Amino acid sequence: MIPEELKYTKSHEWIKIDGEQAAMGITHFAQEQLGDITFIDLPEKGQQIAVGDEIGSVESVKAASEIYAPLNGEIAEVNENLEEEPEKLNEDPYGAGWIAKIKFTELPADLMDAEAYSKLVSEEAH
Repeated sequence: MIPEELKYTKSHEWIKIDGEQAAMGITHFAQEQLGDITFIDLPEKGQQIAVGDEIGSVESVKAASEIYAPLNGEIAEVNENLEEEPEKLNEDPYGAGWIAKIKFTELPADLMDAEAYSKLVSEEAH
């Protein structure tokens, strides 16, 4: 359940790079840990962000969790459908559940590929 073509962060965000822009969201593991998501606080379009900045949050029946910026750059687009349908984060975290698109300047060196992220998840699950 960890798509090979994406990059991942230690805080369980995924990134799909497309030229100078990247879509991002939370991983399947993250949504599974949270349970049924009931609310999302989206980042602001046009917001300048740096890696590690808190750019939003998700709330579920079990917990609330921050969403962290995986890249430096600017929020180019946000998935406003999630305001009405936050459950898309559970149903399709790598598709319809994308959170934002970021116009980025460079890729951080510590992004993980699917194999490294899989290892992180299996360690955290124990």
